Amino acid sequence: MIQLIECVPNFSEGRDANIIDQIADAIDSVEGVKLLNVDPGHAANRTVMTFIGTPQEVIDAAFLGIRKAAELIDMSQQTGEHPRIGAADVCPLIPISNIEMQEVVAYAHQLGERIGNELNIPGYYYEFAAIKKERRNLAVVRQGEYEGLKTKLADPNWKPDFGPNEFKTAKITGATAISARNFLIAYNINLNTSSTKIAHTIACDVREKGRIKREGNKKDGQIIRDKQGKPLWNPGTLKHLKAIGWYIEEYQLAQVSMNLTNMLKTPIHTVFEEVSKKATLRGVKVTGSELIGLIPKSALLSAGNYFIGNKGKSSTFSEREIIEVAVNKIGLNALAPFHIDERIIEYALNEDFGSQSDSQP
Repeated sequence: MIQLIECVPNFSEGRDANIIDQIADAIDSVEGVKLLNVDPGHAANRTVMTFIGTPQEVIDAAFLGIRKAAELIDMSQQTGEHPRIGAADVCPLIPISNIEMQEVVAYAHQLGERIGNELNIPGYYYEFAAIKKERRNLAVVRQGEYEGLKTKLADPNWKPDFGPNEFKTAKITGATAISARNFLIAYNINLNTSSTKIAHTIACDVREKGRIKREGNKKDGQIIRDKQGKPLWNPGTLKHLKAIGWYIEEYQLAQVSMNLTNMLKTPIHTVFEEVSKKATLRGVKVTGSELIGLIPKSALLSAGNYFIGNKGKSSTFSEREIIEVAVNKIGLNALAPFHIDERIIEYALNEDFGSQSDSQP
């Protein structure tokens, strides 16, 4: 049986179509790799690319994409709404078919070593690929972003996992974070407000991490700390959810921007309903949502059945009808048309990989 992995690199350029096309072309040049989606964001100044293939071919394609990004993106001039530390900011590898996570970890380490040795780009491993437990969380690895990278590289505690630890070699390219991880859904919910503050407040309400504990639960209260002096946190209402709030100028609205790290335990419809509830409590409304990259068919089937009210019963609706219910109910077409055949992994795969689609997460 053929082994398949997915790669979802995020590049710190979402505005210059020529640069985006050159990176995509570099990835697509590798035989045995299928480029499924290129999703640029203007305000975030970030493009998410999704491709799939056999492991070695995926590693080769990821390397070529990262090399091209390093040639074309100058991080000393780059700005955008999304947190980032480098031109090729993150490069996660995801097991799709007939491959175990530890095998994917080995491929992630192989890619990192190649990037460090051949491109002189420093970087860190996170999630399952992390070689230090304190670096497992991407938010920790990316803390300080590109602007804090010079200080980070000078700190012995933040010596890169691969590549040089001198900022002069990373002034233009920044650093890269590489992982092996489970499937993640990148998902934004639109609000009828331009207030980043309200959006971030809702993000804190729902995200697993929650918000810092303060005396009297007041926003200006003293921070409550543990015996080691570290802030304590009040968790949010949803597990397996990371979230921030931001304003997207091109849409002229604020969003709750999220990563769903376990779609089985915290499905997309649960997130939509909970954010809608918290938005109402904060005096605003949800006006739709936006998917970044691709999504497994099972996630939208689950959402569609939830809204239809099937509750595990057999349905008179076809598979596509159930998915269309989900798309409409959570407003995935609110900002732009949502093309099912392009945005659902199983439908986007060509016939070369079609027999593997039942193994999708």
